[in-house]
Amino acid sequence: MSITLRLQQQTVLITGGAGGIGRAAALLFSQQGATVAIIDRDQQAGEEVTAIIHASGGKAAFFQADVSEVEPLLSAIESAKQWLGHIDNLFNHAGSIIVKPLHDTTLEEYEKLMAINSRSAFLTCKAVLPHMVSRGKGNIVITSSINAEKGFSLESVYCMTKGAVLQLARSISAEYREHGIRCNAICPGFVQTAHGLNELDQLDSQGQTWQENSLAQTQVRICRAEEAAAAALFLLSSDASFVNGTALYVDNGWATKG
Repeated sequence: MSITLRLQQQTVLITGGAGGIGRAAALLFSQQGATVAIIDRDQQAGEEVTAIIHASGGKAAFFQADVSEVEPLLSAIESAKQWLGHIDNLFNHAGSIIVKPLHDTTLEEYEKLMAINSRSAFLTCKAVLPHMVSRGKGNIVITSSINAEKGFSLESVYCMTKGAVLQLARSISAEYREHGIRCNAICPGFVQTAHGLNELDQLDSQGQTWQENSLAQTQVRICRAEEAAAAALFLLSSDASFVNGTALYVDNGWATKG
């Protein structure tokens, strides 16, 4: 009995695909039949992921770019588009974080985080959407966060950026649904990645003691990168064919606790 793969003979462009959730997604999407193009600033990690995919019989390519830099990002997207031939799916995942009091956050830090988290999502979607419109179909998933709709101390700018990309996903879904394009967001809580563990370490160092008690009270345990990637896979797949403009929380019920 043959098994139908969820992304069989489809293409996926992933920003931030060399580490954490992005890396888990690249591996998972490949396992599900996709040809994967990865954009990331980490050359070594990106090449390692593509090598793993090649070793398992999959197809993948890496394109190096810092998503906070406009021209390198646009160039990488164009190169990825040419290599893929067409883009069926976009997983816009690239992101970073600042953990510090708002009054200590510099303008330079604000602008840098906005460039990485928000502007890069705008630019990537803007570059990919005309291609999807011309084909009359396409799926986009943007990584937002539980921070998009919950306020957290020490993470004001991060919350701003994640709220922005959640609204971007919702707006794209409304604007482009008649073109056969869906756009949704995943909103993870704390995830066991370098990004997530660094966030916990920084919060703990500033007296919030998340790792000692608060994590157990909010989401019970830390989320695995593969669990967040699986949520993105669902949204990109035909199983979610009538799911559009949603915020899929990957937080073990944290958001419902109020």
